[in-house]
Amino acid sequence: MSVPEYQGFLFRNRNASFLQYPSWAEVKDLWRSERVGWHYPDGQTAGAGLVLYRQFPGTRKYFAYLPEGPVADWSDPHIDRWLDPLKRHLRAAGAFAVRMGPTPAYRRWDAAAVKSGTGPGRQISDVLATEVDPVGAALADRLRTRGWKRCGGEDDGDAQPRHVFRVPLAGRSREELWSGLNQEWRRNVRKAEKAGVQTVLGSAADLPEFYRLLRITEERDGFRLGRSLAYYQQQYEVLNAEAPGRMRLYLGVHQGEILAAHTMIVAGSRVWYQTGASADHRREVRPSNALQWRMMCDALDLGADEYDMRGVPSTLDPDERSFGLLRWKLGTGGQVVETLGEWETPMDGYANTALHKAFQAYLARR
Repeated sequence: MSVPEYQGFLFRNRNASFLQYPSWAEVKDLWRSERVGWHYPDGQTAGAGLVLYRQFPGTRKYFAYLPEGPVADWSDPHIDRWLDPLKRHLRAAGAFAVRMGPTPAYRRWDAAAVKSGTGPGRQISDVLATEVDPVGAALADRLRTRGWKRCGGEDDGDAQPRHVFRVPLAGRSREELWSGLNQEWRRNVRKAEKAGVQTVLGSAADLPEFYRLLRITEERDGFRLGRSLAYYQQQYEVLNAEAPGRMRLYLGVHQGEILAAHTMIVAGSRVWYQTGASADHRREVRPSNALQWRMMCDALDLGADEYDMRGVPSTLDPDERSFGLLRWKLGTGGQVVETLGEWETPMDGYANTALHKAFQAYLARR
């Protein structure tokens, strides 16, 4: 499928994830890639997807991956008519297994429901969902009956987060967005403004400072993304080459010093907060709250339907270190969304099944 044809399809399907845009293949340059599509008899495109291929060491076989894709009508009860051709194509291309990320949501919890469910040893799955998406629930059943298996454990995903946090924007004014913040968030945004924190758009030249702050954040919060500065530089370059402003770097500046830096990605009708970093000092002036408020307002001005703050932990135990991230995002008044997660299946044949098991063991050792 040509790039113009593929991009035209994405333009008409504005809910597609940025992980399905052609530029993402250039970010993941260690993977081979191709664009595939399904067409109606009249030639109109019915669905499409970006496929990434990773070669299994020592073989000529590939693991095929469609991150948060393909872009298709997941409500269609007759998914075999496009999933089966996809599997046949991937097998012919040398794939021994495929992983995909269906986009429908599964369950949603509003902030009030999550807060009321917190407690020692509690998980988000222990709380009655505010909403269950019928499309997602039906699709999960269809995939299971066809031999697809959900990746990760019961509560957490694998390559992409299973639980994400989203702030609805469609039909809301800036005043309504502000009133949706809890008192602590509004107080902290005002505190940043009173202290003189400035929120500005950075450029590629500021990425080294973003990365320095990211390493500080990783050390402070006890996580490791495993990304290099070169990775973010390449991401920034190729995403913005595809569409100027697709990836943005926001800086929180106080007294001439960058205290926080957050990245944002814009694609179609959606906006994602991707990665945040902040310094250890002068945290009392709340630069991260100021940046997030600026980013949410910019997303609203861009006409986005939602502001996706990406992954949150499944724990609701306040004593768990990771709960702090969820608590911080809850203050925006959005929703915890359990996605359908990622699903895998080996290609037909004993050799492919055996290779898939070996590949899973290989990934587990890394």
